[in-house]
Amino acid sequence: MYKNSKHTIIFPFVLAVGIVLGILLGQFVGRNKAETQLRTIISRTGLTSPNKLMQTCMLVENKYVDSISMDSLTELVIPLMMKELDPHSEYIPARDMQAMNEVLEAEFDGIGVTFNAATDTVIILSVIPNGPSAKAGIVAGDRIIEVDDTLVSGVKMPQNNIVKRLRGKRGTHVKLSLQRQGVEELVEMDVVRDAIPIKSIESAFMINDEVGFVRLSQFARTSHAELMKALSVLREQGMTKLIFDLRGNSGGFLDQAILIANEFLPQGNLIVYTEDRNGQQVKEYSDGSGSATDLDLIVLIDEGSASSSEILAGAVQDNDRGTIVGRRSFGKGLVQQQVPYADGSALRLTIARYYTPTGRSIQKPYQNGMQDDYDLDMVRRYSNNEFFSADSIHFADSLKYTTPKGKVVYGGGGIMPDIFIPMDTVDVTKYFMEVSGRNILYRYTIEYADKHRAALNEVQTIAQLQALLDSDTNLVQDFVRYAARHGVRPVQRDIARSRKLIEAQLRAYIGRNTTLEDNGFYYNIIPIDKVLLESINMFEKQDTSKN
Repeated sequence: MYKNSKHTIIFPFVLAVGIVLGILLGQFVGRNKAETQLRTIISRTGLTSPNKLMQTCMLVENKYVDSISMDSLTELVIPLMMKELDPHSEYIPARDMQAMNEVLEAEFDGIGVTFNAATDTVIILSVIPNGPSAKAGIVAGDRIIEVDDTLVSGVKMPQNNIVKRLRGKRGTHVKLSLQRQGVEELVEMDVVRDAIPIKSIESAFMINDEVGFVRLSQFARTSHAELMKALSVLREQGMTKLIFDLRGNSGGFLDQAILIANEFLPQGNLIVYTEDRNGQQVKEYSDGSGSATDLDLIVLIDEGSASSSEILAGAVQDNDRGTIVGRRSFGKGLVQQQVPYADGSALRLTIARYYTPTGRSIQKPYQNGMQDDYDLDMVRRYSNNEFFSADSIHFADSLKYTTPKGKVVYGGGGIMPDIFIPMDTVDVTKYFMEVSGRNILYRYTIEYADKHRAALNEVQTIAQLQALLDSDTNLVQDFVRYAARHGVRPVQRDIARSRKLIEAQLRAYIGRNTTLEDNGFYYNIIPIDKVLLESINMFEKQDTSKN
């Protein structure tokens, strides 16, 4: 999380001056004596005494025996400074900024296809409707053989290198040589790159006649708008209940979390507040314009849900607006402000803490400069059996809070769900681990989709997908034979035990290779998703109790 709300929290001036001057030192300094230069800089900044970091940088640049690049030293020093602070303050080099911002900005420049090169063959799995590739005539199932006359298929080129060749500034051209089923010669395509949207809502569909499902993967700049569109479509299909999946969602823009929470809350509910080092608080309230206040709501979280996900889940829980289901969330409750530098790099500095409406701190405990220990938290949770038993999670009474309707909730790190669902590993066998870990299961689905491309391209609805998959009664058996050909000996006892897992994942990955994309995936994962199954069951019990 690094984007704050409309209320600006001022970045401490002295620290900014110290760091920026360290970065830009060479631009300010001539070739006079170091002492004179230092006095000049001090007078410009208004500091009354030399800053040791500034002084050291100046001495190295002007007195060190060999010529040295201060920019290179700066790139080493600033990350070390950040490591001595909290676990979420960080320096981002210019070379990494584009990749880090792409997902949150919700677009990148490219050709608009999803492809896979797992078998050293670049197979196009799907084409974005009305995107550059679709306009050029590229279809799912095509194989990319050459990019701008460079061979990319059959040469074991890393997938990220292929991505780099396909991406480029919008408006530029890329020539693709494609192999197409039924065509002997390569098909040449000229594709004009354009802006490609990145969806933050991975999936949105109706589970049954009343229950809708929405999965949000991150809080990007377009997340609220995407959600509004998804809710509108699902309402037209009869949705009166919503399961909102935030599992694995590590956060993003704070304003999007506030906007989304506002859709579910009645007027005047506190959503979240921040508090800085001086005790200054900034509070965000719902404004009464929410369009989804009538929906029965369940929010799914797990240990991968962080920051904005925890703010949204905390707002729902503390206002008694819905039920939180899953496992305890990550526990990231520190506010970062992004400070850009002239060279394209940036500093994300922690300037405040997040609190839920009842006053709970979302941030789990940490010690400054102890990043390695902080990173081991998930290992400790696993070792303490937290993923499998709610009884292993203990909260101090001093961290107890109460919601308006009297529900007890706890602070101290992360959001504890109202309904705890343990991690399910009962049907995970050695055979399943091997076919999954060696990527054999996934590669089978790619080859399956390639062989059945014509039929899969006809799929437009979940019902059509299910009918097509149901017609293949030998799917699991065929996969077992495929796995055996690729070195995994069938173990019938393991296969019987893991059959439900294997079949669901086969169907899910195949479903993703249709125009339904992630809807086809998540719908077919439902039979093995215990958290989602329990949520569906909760809604059914509510209906029964009403009757």
